[in-house]
Amino acid sequence: MSGERNVRSLPPGTPRLQLRGIRKVYPAVVANDGIELAVMPGEIHAVLGENGAGKSTLMKIIYGVTRPSAGDMFWEGEPVRVESPAQARALGIGMVFQHFSLFETLTVVENVALGLSDVPDLGDLAARIEQVSGKYGLPVDPHRLVHALSAGERQRVEIVRCLLQNPRLLIMDEPTSVLTPQSVRKLFDTLRQLASEGCSILYISHKLDEIQQLCHVATVLRSGKVTGTCIPARETPQSMARLMIGKDLPVCRHDAPKQGGEVLLRLSGLSRASDDPFGTDLQDIHLDVHAGEIVGIAGVSGNGQQELLRAISGEEPHAEKYPVQICGAEAGHMTPGRRRGLGMCFVPEERLGRGAVPGLSLAYNALLTAHRHGMIRRGLIDFDAMKRFAHDTIRAFDVRGGSVDAPARSLSGGNLQKFIMGREIRQSPKLLVVAQPTWGVDVGAAAFIRQALIDLRNAGAAVLVISEELDELFEICDRIAVIAQGRLSPAKPAAETSVEEIGVWMSGMWPSFTAPAAGQVRDVA
Repeated sequence: MSGERNVRSLPPGTPRLQLRGIRKVYPAVVANDGIELAVMPGEIHAVLGENGAGKSTLMKIIYGVTRPSAGDMFWEGEPVRVESPAQARALGIGMVFQHFSLFETLTVVENVALGLSDVPDLGDLAARIEQVSGKYGLPVDPHRLVHALSAGERQRVEIVRCLLQNPRLLIMDEPTSVLTPQSVRKLFDTLRQLASEGCSILYISHKLDEIQQLCHVATVLRSGKVTGTCIPARETPQSMARLMIGKDLPVCRHDAPKQGGEVLLRLSGLSRASDDPFGTDLQDIHLDVHAGEIVGIAGVSGNGQQELLRAISGEEPHAEKYPVQICGAEAGHMTPGRRRGLGMCFVPEERLGRGAVPGLSLAYNALLTAHRHGMIRRGLIDFDAMKRFAHDTIRAFDVRGGSVDAPARSLSGGNLQKFIMGREIRQSPKLLVVAQPTWGVDVGAAAFIRQALIDLRNAGAAVLVISEELDELFEICDRIAVIAQGRLSPAKPAAETSVEEIGVWMSGMWPSFTAPAAGQVRDVA
């Protein structure tokens, strides 16, 4: 982004964007019901609500992805109908989606080029990407293939791509879900700078402390309707949560862990060279996770989390048995299916594609990983059992906007996350490995999921959580380790460490850390 911001000066009191009576009706649900909203120039305006409250639908209407059933939209004082994202971008509206809209087989620079109206020189565009990403503390390599990026790195690409378009209204749907605390602070500095230049920002987040720090005004949605507005600086996260869900937030009950439980996950000198030239090599990783405990792994995105998850899940089997032991069996060479047969369940970082097949119904997505639980009889699918499991998961985890026959892609990100977490937890695994358990989930549902993980641990399961939410790790974990540059720190009891110490360790500065040397990986299976 170069040159001065092209922000039109408006008469005093004229909103940049105004919505009047916006209504969106789907066959099974009223997503938006008479929405009234005004966003002023230079204003950072939050939209709050539970998963399924209608936030993402409303943003898609503004951006031209979805057409409203009724209502009027005014842009800089003039009535307008936004028929497509291209028209929205031409007006000066940019959007960072909660679900990434990137082509995995293309590079970062190629993906960015597709969103621009002109046909840029890719070399010049790559230089602009590096300039903008460096300026705003969102490091992105323009020549990397998207499929090789972590969720946090993909989020950076989406944000940088939007900033390059020099928007007058910037819509951000859960932009910090997979960003590190350092990147979040830098992003906030960027957003405040943009607002000071006259850019309006619509900001959706379930992180109420972020809303309180960043936003000037908040509009609250519940069941598709506006139920109130507030000034976040005058509220507390607890009071805003009450506005959202109509009651106080539940508090997780976390008793002391059981001692001496069986080791259900053991990593014994796990080393692996990444197949991706831009990836991170795993270096001599050792970790035990016992029955009856939750172990958390913190780290800055791109430090080996993806590679570690794939090594544990079996997506990238090892040539040797010994480096990965699951429920007492040497499993390093086993497929994901065989590892699940031992009693492991797994929630990947990427919801759509790895956690769920977008075009399949929730019932069939349940079948994919939970078929061992009474859904296959004599080699045939028991469709009643399959739908019953999916229905019970939807009910138990309050998955909104989706029946058992709804395709996974039709759910909001938070509701799909609730379904995937519920699908795995309800299988009562001996070992659960989960990445970013509450990514994009509202505050009430996040507390429910965290308690479900604690309850699973109390029932004797071993739980490994990989998350960039330090507050989450300290809330639910018994021990916490850090991954940096493909190395894993010792796991320290959560009660004996602090957010500050773990933050230092995330830069690789724990006492026994030694930076890996080139070519040091001993096993390149």
